[in-house]
Amino acid sequence: MRPATAAAVAATSILGVGAAAVAAGRYASDAALGAPSPSPRPFPGDRRLTVHATAAGRITLTRSFPALRPGTYGLTGRGVHAVVGPVVEQSPDDSPTSADTVVRRLERVNLGSLKPGTRVRLTPEIHRGDPLAALGLAHKEIEIPGELGVLPGWFVPAVRTTWVITVHGLGTSRDHPMNVMDFLHAQQFPVLDLAYRGDAGAPRSPDGLGHLGESEWRDLDAAIRYAVRYGAENVILYGWSTGASMALHAAVNSALRDRISGLVLDSPVLDWRTTLRALASARGVPAALLPLAVRAAQGQTGLHGAPLLRTSVPTALHTPTLVVHGPDDTLAPWQPSQELAARRPDLVTLHPVADAPHAAMWNADPADYEEALRRFLTPLM
Repeated sequence: MRPATAAAVAATSILGVGAAAVAAGRYASDAALGAPSPSPRPFPGDRRLTVHATAAGRITLTRSFPALRPGTYGLTGRGVHAVVGPVVEQSPDDSPTSADTVVRRLERVNLGSLKPGTRVRLTPEIHRGDPLAALGLAHKEIEIPGELGVLPGWFVPAVRTTWVITVHGLGTSRDHPMNVMDFLHAQQFPVLDLAYRGDAGAPRSPDGLGHLGESEWRDLDAAIRYAVRYGAENVILYGWSTGASMALHAAVNSALRDRISGLVLDSPVLDWRTTLRALASARGVPAALLPLAVRAAQGQTGLHGAPLLRTSVPTALHTPTLVVHGPDDTLAPWQPSQELAARRPDLVTLHPVADAPHAAMWNADPADYEEALRRFLTPLM
């Protein structure tokens, strides 16, 4: 090959790699940080399953690792939402199960209908609607003055003066905290379930992107101010995924941090770079391009801060904290949660959960999860 031709080919290759890296970065940042739609998008890498049959409280799905997970999950697809329980042995028509299918208990269908051929995904959200429609819990639609505008929320009243403020995370909506709302209501905690910037009905962030809790925590701070204004003596912040990161930021940065009596962190995103890499990888970005993809995503979002554990947050934390996390979380690996618990054993309790994907610790074993939650919350009542 002539030198000029070789140089041109090399330049084209470099430009191609650069363009691919930028595209990968945009793809990764959109997956991780794009504002959620009214129907939250699935996580990248979530496998779509096919419904093969349903009957008498059972459903047959395509066999896969996600379909075999223990526990209780939502099942969502176009115009359909249902709830499935554990794997069972017998198929709906009492024939033996095949090597390509798995049968789970069908708990209920909340929306639409499940027919053979319907394409669905597992989701940690098992409810749709609002607390009254989904759980029979009386609630108020509230409006919280926030930094960017009015933030909607559901408020479920109860007798205690310690409120629980719940905040969802990546890939879910404020439907997700309804998984534990019945439990919290039974403990007589008032619950404020927050929608924050980028959610349906809430203001957009200025750049239209999420920031993995680094700016969104100010909306949670607004919810704390609202709670105190309307009668809360103390608040417990309960977050999933990036909502857990928001709770940590608020616990050390809020002007009302002394009113925060406890934190519950489910699958916290403590290292945003690792989460961005995991999302990009799950979207099919080659390993060699992952560093470039993360840099491109940083350029889009302005995220340049250190991971939470490399900041003053662990040493500044003064609030009893329950972290619920597990080794099967591939989007927010649990090693930083282990490190946080090891660094602050005086305040942080780590409750490990096996066989649970990101933000689905409750789904894997609801009874065990709620018992750990009860033990943590009882001294804070």
